[in-house]
Amino acid sequence: MRRTVPADLVATVRSFSRSYTSWIGVLDEGLLDTPYSLTESRVLFELHQREATDVTDLRRAIGVDAGYLSRILARFTADGLIRRNRSEADGRRQVVQLTDQGRAAARTLDDRSKEQLEGLLATLDAEQQRQLGTAMATVEQILAGGRPDPVHLRPMVSGDYGWVVQRHGLLYAREYRWTESFEGLVARVVAEFVEQREADPKRVAAWIAEVDGRPVGSILCMRKDDATAQLRLLLVEPTARGLGVGGRLVDECIQFARSAGYRELVLWTNDVLVEARRIYERAGFTLVDEEPHHSFGHDLVGQDWRLPLTPVTAPGGSARSRG
Repeated sequence: MRRTVPADLVATVRSFSRSYTSWIGVLDEGLLDTPYSLTESRVLFELHQREATDVTDLRRAIGVDAGYLSRILARFTADGLIRRNRSEADGRRQVVQLTDQGRAAARTLDDRSKEQLEGLLATLDAEQQRQLGTAMATVEQILAGGRPDPVHLRPMVSGDYGWVVQRHGLLYAREYRWTESFEGLVARVVAEFVEQREADPKRVAAWIAEVDGRPVGSILCMRKDDATAQLRLLLVEPTARGLGVGGRLVDECIQFARSAGYRELVLWTNDVLVEARRIYERAGFTLVDEEPHHSFGHDLVGQDWRLPLTPVTAPGGSARSRG
């Protein structure tokens, strides 16, 4: 049913659109001082998220005219940014993949976009950043035709780190009867994260999940070495379990690690954390080692999990995994 729309709402949305496109420069001839238009940049971004993709699937993901996309891919081929091959599954379909040069161009766009938005958002205080993130997530959900997602992810800011330590200590004491030594470990991990963040802010990140403006979860993506990132301190409050918070946080960590140039994401956990292990399995992590240990007042089995950040395709097109 088509409803009457107030004229002042139309004016407000148009005003915001003009302001926002001006702030981020999407109408400039080259987005972010690159040779690529907004649509071309979106194509590079989508291709950078995967090892290879069917052209038809790419067109659906972007929502662009087939002829326009064909011209973009032709230009990218001529510039050495992509390779095009026939699909092994269906010779009538075409598969495209970024070259090393193409991935470098995509990383340049991604880095400049992050820097631009960080500069814009750095003018806001922590509460303003939180309000803006929640409002934008709500706008996206409403205009996409669905109910607003109750879960909102935002980057950690000052004041969140103490919450992470306190909630880990309290919840693990309640649910597993772990001793204060676990809270001490969490505090050391948080301190190490802050040091890494100050030294190399582009390669480490952390997020808080919120529901109705209240923190209900956390996760950290830290540097283990130049090629390896480490997922740490995944937490979901009991009141938010069942909302997909853990999966959302893990997916965010994976996407960041991939975009930051890591080749592998690893994590360490314990076998008693059954729900967390299920989340890691669903995300594609593989259990590679386990070892008994006595920590936090209990006999436990520690587990090492890993996720290659270059997708591996099994016969038939599904991702390989084992647990």
